[in-house]
Amino acid sequence: MFLFKFVWKFTSFLLLVAFVIPTWAIGKIWYTAQNETIGKADAIVVMGAAQLDGRPGEVLEARLKETLRIYEKGFAKKIYTLGTGAPGDRFTEAAASRSYLISRGIKATSITAVSKGRDTYRSIEALSKGVGVKSIKEVIIVTDPYHCLRSMTMANDFGFNATCSPVRAGIASLEEAGFRYLLRESGAYLAYLTLGRRGIHISDHVA
Repeated sequence: MFLFKFVWKFTSFLLLVAFVIPTWAIGKIWYTAQNETIGKADAIVVMGAAQLDGRPGEVLEARLKETLRIYEKGFAKKIYTLGTGAPGDRFTEAAASRSYLISRGIKATSITAVSKGRDTYRSIEALSKGVGVKSIKEVIIVTDPYHCLRSMTMANDFGFNATCSPVRAGIASLEEAGFRYLLRESGAYLAYLTLGRRGIHISDHVA
């Protein structure tokens, strides 16, 4: 009888944890996506996404439009575009982003392309190593709403003070992104929290 009660309590505890932790992650990601808290910063950091032979794809273009919006409002004077290219690509995500912003009137000297990193973690790592936290301590990350929390968490782990300005339009915006995106990003966030760098391969494939 004692063993049965112990097994039942232990099983109930595991089921409770299995329910509570994902629910907590989903709630935290949703809340972060809904509540923008940006202020003046040292730099705007644009997370990479697919580019098509030098032209930003739909997701990346939405991020660049949001970058233009907050840059023109004077939130920061520097912009860093992130992301390398896929094998065989002639252009990197960072370079395509930089070219797009220059074509929209931003001075080339204000934009630095950091063309390294095939995932969120390694892109931010490249920014940290190439530019340094001392140069741009306060950063505004521009990315999809549900990607904000994981991006900020990784940036903060590298020593940045990160906020996030989520895209307002496009297929990854709150109006267009479905619950499936929220679930996938919650899984990626938990993979990073529990496994750290070892969870990067899992987290970015989940997301």
